[in-house]
Amino acid sequence: MSVYTFWNNKGGTGKTSLAFQTICMYALEHSEEKILAIDLCPQANLSELFLGGLLGNGSHKNGSQNLMSLQNQNPRKSIGGYFQARLPSPYSMPSGLAPESFLCKPESFNPNVPQNIDLVAGDSVLELQSNAIATLAIAQIPGVESWVAIIDWVKDFIEVLKEKYDHIFIDANPSFSIYTQIALSCSDRLILPVMADDSSRRGVQNAFALVHGINLPSPTYLQYSFSQRLRQVSRNLPLIHIIAKNRLTQYMGPASAYHSVLTTIDSFVSELISSHPHIFTFSSLSSGVAEIRDFQTTGVVAFAKGLPFPRLRSGLHSIENRRIQINSGNIEYCINAMNSLVSKI
Repeated sequence: MSVYTFWNNKGGTGKTSLAFQTICMYALEHSEEKILAIDLCPQANLSELFLGGLLGNGSHKNGSQNLMSLQNQNPRKSIGGYFQARLPSPYSMPSGLAPESFLCKPESFNPNVPQNIDLVAGDSVLELQSNAIATLAIAQIPGVESWVAIIDWVKDFIEVLKEKYDHIFIDANPSFSIYTQIALSCSDRLILPVMADDSSRRGVQNAFALVHGINLPSPTYLQYSFSQRLRQVSRNLPLIHIIAKNRLTQYMGPASAYHSVLTTIDSFVSELISSHPHIFTFSSLSSGVAEIRDFQTTGVVAFAKGLPFPRLRSGLHSIENRRIQINSGNIEYCINAMNSLVSKI
């Protein structure tokens, strides 16, 4: 079993939309495997896509309504519900706590989602919980590694379910808050989406600094870093598995200023492959990069309706009083674009 996390320290890179299509397309291609998706972002956009998208389909409710129905259960059927159950017993998994009780079957809300996917839905309550969780992580308790015990909350969850799933995919928040560290600490492999803008370039550099402690502005930061604290307890850090260059259509053209940004990102990553090969699962830039063109209106329809691209049909679609024509060529284009990423899982 492998645990993949989609994350970048910069928002707006298309991380969640890539995660949704990747998980669904992988599940469709490997119908014999069991997949678990964990939404560890308080915005819970991945969950909304799985649960019906912006609009829902036919008689089905939309993703926001379905997500709220899960969060309104007692206990909450979400990652927030699991964290809430851990707060009274933060340093060890409570006996009798069943991770299965926080899972849902997205196909029962959105029949276009492959049936071999289970979901731990996201929850905005993570933001309310984060201060309490961070405080528990720095508590001084004799004989207890407080920070490690807190960081292992999702690892504990996965440990109970590990025989049930072939792959686990996590969508993490761009911030490097405590719940993002919880996601990254239990991950084997990191999928890093980037776009061709300066803030995305900085995001890539920050990602390597935050996760692996590379190119920190001062050695002083190293002793307090996420990477150093995990190494001190002999824990592995997530390896960089895919650099996903997303929404490239809008940046095409050799004369574009954005071309130099992509080149800078390539150079930075290539230098790290040479100087720190142990933090990558690939040995050359060409084998670790997935180039993904802009999905344009086809993506708008797919995400509005919570549809994996292979289950999107050509023809007219009504999106908030707009009629959008999608032809089979557009759909095939999006599927081929995503296959450059899915094939590397």
